[in-house]
Amino acid sequence: MPSAQGFGSNTPRTKLTQSQLNAILLRHQAFRKSQPGGVRANLKMRDLSHLDLSNIDLSDADLSGAKLFSARLTGANLSNANLYAADLRLANLEKADLRRADLRGACLRGAVLSEATMVEVDLRDGTLMHYSGGEMVAHQHEDSVLTSELTAATIRGADLSRAKIANAFVMQTDLTDAVLRGTKFMRANLTGSNMTGCDLTDADLTEANLSGAKLSGAVLSGCAINRTNFTGATLIGAILDAAQLRSPNLQAAVLAKALENPDDDLRDILVEHLSWIDSGGKAGKRADLSALDLSGRKLDGINLSAAILQCIALRGATLTGVSMAIADLSLSDLRKVDFTNADLRGVNLERATLTGANLTGAQLGPVHIQTMSGHVWRANLQRARLGMAILRNADLRKANLSGANLAGADLRGANLSEADLTGADLTGATLDGATLDMANTGDAIGVAV
Repeated sequence: MPSAQGFGSNTPRTKLTQSQLNAILLRHQAFRKSQPGGVRANLKMRDLSHLDLSNIDLSDADLSGAKLFSARLTGANLSNANLYAADLRLANLEKADLRRADLRGACLRGAVLSEATMVEVDLRDGTLMHYSGGEMVAHQHEDSVLTSELTAATIRGADLSRAKIANAFVMQTDLTDAVLRGTKFMRANLTGSNMTGCDLTDADLTEANLSGAKLSGAVLSGCAINRTNFTGATLIGAILDAAQLRSPNLQAAVLAKALENPDDDLRDILVEHLSWIDSGGKAGKRADLSALDLSGRKLDGINLSAAILQCIALRGATLTGVSMAIADLSLSDLRKVDFTNADLRGVNLERATLTGANLTGAQLGPVHIQTMSGHVWRANLQRARLGMAILRNADLRKANLSGANLAGADLRGANLSEADLTGADLTGATLDGATLDMANTGDAIGVAV
């Protein structure tokens, strides 16, 4: 199936200079404001390659078939724009607004779309067209489907909620931390893409190809995975429903492993780890429980300070009073874990899922490293999911909670002094008696400044 690079490849496009484009943009701006002389921007089949369109307003504009190769569109408003079969290869669309834009058959190969808003964008197949008599006409032959392409694009942290991406090429694409809630990926090719930390809640991956994709820390709750190809896909640390875990589709995926003799193996690992701590690393062995499934286990009071626990599954486990200072629990499944009174100072919980976890009285403040520099090791909860978590009287001084989801969390009496809450979601969170002295709440949702 052809992609948009081939759209109109033999059809000359009118090249616009920056000054010509600026004149069109001024008239479009007047149109948007209903001012005299305003005209909707018609950039159909125009060549805008390498031009600077940063922060411009082209909402509702017609850019169908336009060539925007390596164009700069950072922060641009392209909501509801017609970008049908546009050539956006290597274009920079960082933080652009593409809500409900028509990108059917568009080529975004190598484009940068990090933190872009792409809610309800349409990236489904288009129909191969040609330019005739000033109008675009559909080809009248069998292979006339124009497939949208996002191959090798960078789409980190973008919001593609409810986007339509069926049948599209999305291979080797960086979708780290992207919001893909309710997104339609039916039959899309996502081979080798990085989807670490993605929110795929209620998305549709029916018959999609995710072979070799990285999905550590991704949320797939409610996601349709009928006949999805997960061959070689990394799902360690991914959040899956019980029914999904029983799906035969996951047999070829890389999943968290269980210990053969958990009681004996854990005891041996902990003994070696304590020896490693007591000797300052000269004896024993540092515990590495990464990618293991220890869900539901009772592990109260254990000492795993500075242990490596990346992508561990501890769902529903009891860890009251544990010592996990400076431990690495990034991308882990910690749903409904009981961390009451745990020592989690300086812990790394980046992109970890702690939905419904109990962290009452937990210590998540900084650790002062005993060095000449007097370095302070802060707890890292960046992009952690703490929805409905209990953090009553927890110590979160200087913690990095940027981008964290704390919706509905109980933070009564918590100490958030000097914490970084930039972009955090505290919608419905209870903050009675919480201390927010010198906390950074820039762009945070649900916090009264």
